[in-house]
Amino acid sequence: MKGIQEGNLLPQFEAKDQNGELFKLSSVLGKVLVIYFYPKDDTPGCTKQACFFRDQYEEFTDLGVEVIGISSDSVASHKKFADTYKLPFTLLADEGKKLRKLFGVPTNLLGLLPGRVTYIIDKQGMVQMVFDSMKAENHFPKVIEQVKRFL
Repeated sequence: MKGIQEGNLLPQFEAKDQNGELFKLSSVLGKVLVIYFYPKDDTPGCTKQACFFRDQYEEFTDLGVEVIGISSDSVASHKKFADTYKLPFTLLADEGKKLRKLFGVPTNLLGLLPGRVTYIIDKQGMVQMVFDSMKAENHFPKVIEQVKRFL
């Protein structure tokens, strides 16, 4: 499965956020988006990644960038994760792994661990960067550098 590649238009999708509200991609089109898939709430690497986005959140919002985290955890798990770490951005529950399949996010570690992939989408909805690395820290400098290119 190829999935979403650089140069593709982002397909429309919807999912429940950490508050149980239906999130629709159409509600944030026209902004630069950072959409990141992560394996699991409240694990060391995923917490580090979420806290990176939390700590940089004001810089992102000042630039008009929307941050969205996605994993297959439940709405309740996302709510607890967001509350515990004071995450100010949207977390989407991909309980049926439909979004993971739509984006073509691979699994790692013999197919046991959901992959960690970050997508940068420009204001026109075009995917400008796909970065796949299980090491959470590898995503941080790439995201900041790429986002600033589109503003």
